[in-house]
Amino acid sequence: MLHEVNVAGLTLDQASNTPILILKAVDNDDSIPIWIGLLEATSIASVLQEINFDRPMTHDLFKNFIGEMEVSLEKVAVCDLLDNTFFARIYFKAQERSFSMDARPSDAIAMALRFKAPIFVDDKVLQKFKSGDVSGELLDTTDEGKRWAEYLEKLNPDDFGKYKV
Repeated sequence: MLHEVNVAGLTLDQASNTPILILKAVDNDDSIPIWIGLLEATSIASVLQEINFDRPMTHDLFKNFIGEMEVSLEKVAVCDLLDNTFFARIYFKAQERSFSMDARPSDAIAMALRFKAPIFVDDKVLQKFKSGDVSGELLDTTDEGKRWAEYLEKLNPDDFGKYKV
């Protein structure tokens, strides 16, 4: 089952200076933080803040291209979480045919925002995230890591500000 989400905001992991994209469910209080790259965060922030550039950024270029090809972006879905890596799919419609493509969640969401397309998270992703079915870099047993884990558990998506470019 897919759950519709909104971008609640972008914040910065103070320990690593890595942007974090926060997705919040439309129908409940579930939220998921996804660590993303700086360029993708800039691309997402530019749409959220309605910043237009003189020349198209990569996601804008791709949007322009698929528009020229008479393709529409129907939705994106964060569809899996494996080994600390989130996976997404972008769903397209072209004339009489529909298709989807694998994508990083940050790229998929940057595109969805440009097309004003709905964003979804698969139930299995929420369940894996809630159950703590993550390992490796997300588990930091140091005191600072424990403080971060506690901080993230208490985060309220309403408190997030937009990432400043």
